[in-house]
Amino acid sequence: MAKKKTFKNYTFQDKILVTILYIFLALFVISIIVPLIYIFIASFMDPNVLNNSGISFNPSDWSLNGYKRVFEDKFIIKGYVNSIIYSTLFSIITTMVSVLAAYPMSKEEFVGRKFFNIMFLITMFFGGGLIPTYLLVDNLGMLNTIWAILLPGAVNVWNIILARTYFRNMPKDLREASAIDGASEFYHFIKIAFPLAKPIVAVLILYAFVGMWNSYFDAMIYLDDADKQPLQLVIRSILIQNQPRPGMIADIQSTAEMSKIAELLKYSTIVISSLPLLIMYPFFQKYFDNGIMVGSLKG
Repeated sequence: MAKKKTFKNYTFQDKILVTILYIFLALFVISIIVPLIYIFIASFMDPNVLNNSGISFNPSDWSLNGYKRVFEDKFIIKGYVNSIIYSTLFSIITTMVSVLAAYPMSKEEFVGRKFFNIMFLITMFFGGGLIPTYLLVDNLGMLNTIWAILLPGAVNVWNIILARTYFRNMPKDLREASAIDGASEFYHFIKIAFPLAKPIVAVLILYAFVGMWNSYFDAMIYLDDADKQPLQLVIRSILIQNQPRPGMIADIQSTAEMSKIAELLKYSTIVISSLPLLIMYPFFQKYFDNGIMVGSLKG
């Protein structure tokens, strides 16, 4: 087994290149970490101190007022629950659709494989557009329902390609061995192929959950009922339109104070909306590192 090459064993040119890469990597990490730390601390700051003096590490200048107002607002709590439900169900649906479509597409003996590959690829370059999609959703009776959020984007061709590549790279001896034992194709998929596909399944779930969690456009188009809207629409009104829910600032009379509280609520809602993704990632990381490299060595 070859020994791992250390920095002192590098050539002079390699040392320069590695040093430059480490510097760029450090700057990149700092550019991500610093805004996150700023937002996190600002979410606990007293709005008067934050607007007058900026960030302070003195605990006496901190306040939970922003989080208190956020959690007291029923629309944010309802939106939070809706987003978790939508993201979880969408992750399950789109992952199962992708895996079930990818497995037969990975088989060279599958009749019509090239035709279906071409049809899937066409949808990556051409779409029906917003108005025809809206009319289709309306005619199917899905308008202002959860299905308008879950079903239109359930088939993701890119996810199917990733899963297909993963199944294609599985050893063919596994299928031959299960066939000798009398296992059907369905049994082989359920008992052997799918359990071995945990890395790519985890990647697809993570992609789908993050995509749905950050999505607000479909909900804005298809959902009219405020009780069905996800958290992202509430955050959009606070971050982009600078319009907190009336209940959040009902006790504030001064326009200046309203502006300060609105600024504080921005940071609090950003932190709260990011928590599920931050909690989720560590559990998927061990699968993500393997699944993300699908197709890097063999196409």
